Amino acid sequence: MYYGLLAILSFFVIKNVDFTDKNNAELPQETQKIYQYKVTDLQGNEFDFNTLKGKKIIVVNTASKCGLTPQYEGLQKLYETYEKDGVVVVGFPSNDFLWQEPGTSEEISSFCKENYGVTFPMMQKIKVKGSDKNDVYSFLTEKNKNGLEDSKVKWNFQKYLINREGELEKVISPKTKPNDPEMIAWIEKE
Repeated sequence: MYYGLLAILSFFVIKNVDFTDKNNAELPQETQKIYQYKVTDLQGNEFDFNTLKGKKIIVVNTASKCGLTPQYEGLQKLYETYEKDGVVVVGFPSNDFLWQEPGTSEEISSFCKENYGVTFPMMQKIKVKGSDKNDVYSFLTEKNKNGLEDSKVKWNFQKYLINREGELEKVISPKTKPNDPEMIAWIEKE
């Protein structure tokens, strides 16, 4: 009888134990921060996001031949107005949407300066979607890396708002202008 009871008890204990590791896949991973990334700017220099610790960062994918291209002007105005308060705009030219950024680094740099007076940091052209998207955009668009949400870059001039701790805090539609009250409220909030 003792062995029969032990066998029945063992059955229930073993039946409720999951020996697979599938539950560990659901454990939350530590949220990454943007500070771990290094990219190359339009002049070919390394740009280390670690140098922006403690600042609010607006990451935006840009294009020179898009209907939203005039947003460069508003982004530059934000940068000029709030740079002293620790706000930085970082532009990433991308040719992912209807080939609206066909230029070379030199052409993009010249276009931005001549037409919009851009002085905020501009990086070399990258992929912001697809299997070969840049690591920064993998961080921005994948919840398992940013801890906030999965998102898709819908079009040129989508904005990713990074808080002073280097964490993704908000994703803003491409159509939302840089001077929109939602953008200003985020910038001015402490």
